[in-house]
Amino acid sequence: MFYSPILNIKRRPFAFAKIKGNNNYPNINGIVYFYNLQAGILISIQLEGLPTENDVCREPIFAVHIHSGNSCTGNVTDPFADAMTHYNPNDCAHPYHAGDLPPIFGADGFGLSAFLTNRFSAEEIIGKTIIIHSAPDDFTTQPSGNSGMKIGCGVITPTY
Repeated sequence: MFYSPILNIKRRPFAFAKIKGNNNYPNINGIVYFYNLQAGILISIQLEGLPTENDVCREPIFAVHIHSGNSCTGNVTDPFADAMTHYNPNDCAHPYHAGDLPPIFGADGFGLSAFLTNRFSAEEIIGKTIIIHSAPDDFTTQPSGNSGMKIGCGVITPTY
C-alpha cells in the first residue's frame, strides 16, 4: 500500500512518477503521487537533492509542469528533450495549459508541495512526463513561462 506521511493519505494513488535529475543534477530524486478525488486530482510532490543557494534571499524556486512527451530522454543540449512541451490539450495560452502547475520552493535542497487541480483527469496524464525546471515560472512569457532548463523528470505511471 502506498502511504503519503505528509498528507496522511492511506489509500493507493491512481498514478505516480519517480523524479530523477539530469546528468548535471544527479542528486535530484523524488516522488509525485496523483490521487483521484471527487473535486479533481490531488498531487503530492516530494523532492530532495535540489540545487541550493547560500543566500537566504535567493533560495531557489522551481517550476513544475506536466509535459506531453512520454520519455525522460533527450540529447546533449536538452537531456529531457523527449518530454516535449507543456501538456496543453485545449490549446490554452500559458499559464492556463493543463500541465501548468504551482512552483516548488526549495528548502536546503528539499521540496514539498500538495495541491488540487481539475485541469485534467488522472487517466489523461498516464504516460506523460512531469518536469522540474531550474527557475520559477513567470506565469507570463509564452509559451513556457521562462522557467529555465529541465533539471528533473519522471514518467507518470499507473499504480494498478
